[in-house]
Amino acid sequence: MNIAQDEFARRRAALLQQLPPRSVALVAASHLKSRNRDAEYAFRQDSDFYYLTGFNEPEALLLLIPGRAEGEYVLFCPPRDPQMEIWTGYRAGPEGCMRDFGADQAFVLDALEEQMPQLLDGAHRLYYALGSDEALDARVRGWLNQVRARARLGAQAPEELVLLDNLLHEQRLFKSAAEQAVMRRAAEISAQAHCRAMQACRPGMHEYQLEAEITGYCMQQGARFQAYSPIVGGGANGCILHYIDNMAELKDGDLVLIDAGCELDNYASDITRTFPVNGRFSPQQRALYQLVLDTQLACIEAMQPGVLWNRIHELSVELLTEGLIRLGLLQGERDDLIEQGAYRRFYMHRIGHWLGMDVHDVGAYKLHGDWRPLEPGMVMTIEPGLYVAPDDETVAPEWRGIGIRIEDDVLVTAQGPEVLTAAVPKTIAEIEALMAQN
Repeated sequence: MNIAQDEFARRRAALLQQLPPRSVALVAASHLKSRNRDAEYAFRQDSDFYYLTGFNEPEALLLLIPGRAEGEYVLFCPPRDPQMEIWTGYRAGPEGCMRDFGADQAFVLDALEEQMPQLLDGAHRLYYALGSDEALDARVRGWLNQVRARARLGAQAPEELVLLDNLLHEQRLFKSAAEQAVMRRAAEISAQAHCRAMQACRPGMHEYQLEAEITGYCMQQGARFQAYSPIVGGGANGCILHYIDNMAELKDGDLVLIDAGCELDNYASDITRTFPVNGRFSPQQRALYQLVLDTQLACIEAMQPGVLWNRIHELSVELLTEGLIRLGLLQGERDDLIEQGAYRRFYMHRIGHWLGMDVHDVGAYKLHGDWRPLEPGMVMTIEPGLYVAPDDETVAPEWRGIGIRIEDDVLVTAQGPEVLTAAVPKTIAEIEALMAQN
């Protein structure tokens, strides 16, 4: 499921409209990264670069230059090399960049030292992610110095260096119809993968076998990569928020927490479900699970346009604290316990995060120092959780080692929240019924 080049052109046009005259925006592609010795990690393009180009080759550079007569969209890319392409695959080269990716001008990387000082000459402001790549930082300084060295000939180097993030990341925060369609499909694939893991689960299996159910299904559906390292935590491992060992045996009577989501055309999905290894919740598991589920449903319902982002988190804290008091895991008055932060023993993370091309996607949570209101086109996760440490002697033994998180991907619309990941069950009755079909 690919986004059309027209969409990338619209994104560039929208960004160019925000760039002031006599400015240049420079965005770099990702590098190939060594895994060990002669092996490299699978290439994943830089999200900002891909968002603006759709170009999926390493080492490239993008320049956007508003008002430039020769063309506002310039790419530098690896050259065509038939001998190397036998080993590493097809490269577009400059002609392909213009023909297939809409570049007004394109050059091979070897032309950088000659072309970049010319392209920067006369610009007052350079938009660039300084500090992200030390080697490129040094090259940028070199190009600027080359322009400065020609000042007596009338050359003018940029006087300001500005981060592009404020403009580009605000644009990325609001998902277009095309982006929403890709994210819906990614969510559907991941939801079905979670269903398969629930149906496959048995006591005596290992965590990695459920991981294989998830990743294998996603790959079969065209989503070759996961958006992040899957978490499959059985028993007390579910209390480790970023547990990724996924090697332990799944035991009868335990819960298993799976946090996994595929990436499709560079867009992430992110789902967490928690379910009993043997298909039936114990009384304590059931009580904590229902509390987390009720909290999640209320937080999703609250995701209306105009509601402040942090209000959703505050609601989760209020509801979970009230529930922990009812269950006897906390003692005291709700507001006092919240002020003391007593709930953080059991709920130590935030309610969610932006979702898009990155699983923890870009976009400010505050504007001018205040929490921003939700607006149509934003996508965020809603993922309350409760985690009772296995060595927490302040609670009765039957509660210890229970880790529960329920997470869905939610699109804000003018009509209210749309749960993109609704296809995977999450009520106790639905989960037990699905697992009983084994």
